[in-house]
Formats: sequence, structure tokens, C-alpha cells
Amino acid sequence: MLTHIVVWKYRADIEQFAREEHVNLLRSLRRIIPEIQSLSVGFDSLHLPRSYDSGLVAVFADRAAFDAYTVHPEHVKVAEFGRSISEHVASVDFVD
Repeated sequence: MLTHIVVWKYRADIEQFAREEHVNLLRSLRRIIPEIQSLSVGFDSLHLPRSYDSGLVAVFADRAAFDAYTVHPEHVKVAEFGRSISEHVASVDFVD
């Protein structure tokens, strides 16, 4: 199993509707990309000084499944949108 975690810190000028659109687009990937075994996406609820604004946890069977997800056109489109509205994006990927 490969777990993929991504967090986004949105730019201050990004309105709530764009943030919600980003999260909704991320959630839609589970219906579009068959290699995703599980996907959780949501907004930060604690609002700590170290918090990011939203996060994603996706699980894949193996590296090949993750690689297929990475280059899938719908993922590429959503990833580009996320980068365009963020001041910082961080990720970690690990095999469990």
C-alpha cells in the first residue's frame, strides 16, 4: 500500500468559493480514477498557527497505481488548479 498525503496553504486573496471548488474537484477524483483505493479530503478544523487550509489522504495498491493517478489528465488538471491558488503545497508519500 502506498499512502499519499498532500496539504495546501491557500493564498490570502483566494475566496472561499475557490477553496470549496478545489476540495470538491479533489473529492471527484475518487469516482474518476480507478487506481484510487481510498480518498479523504477536507478543510482544516483546528486553525492552529501551523495548520494548512486543506488536506488529502489517498491510498493506492502500489507505486504503479500511484504513477497512473499522477499522470491521469483529471488529476493533472486539479493539481494545477490547487497550485495556482496556493502559497504552499506539501506532500509525503510512504509505503505502509
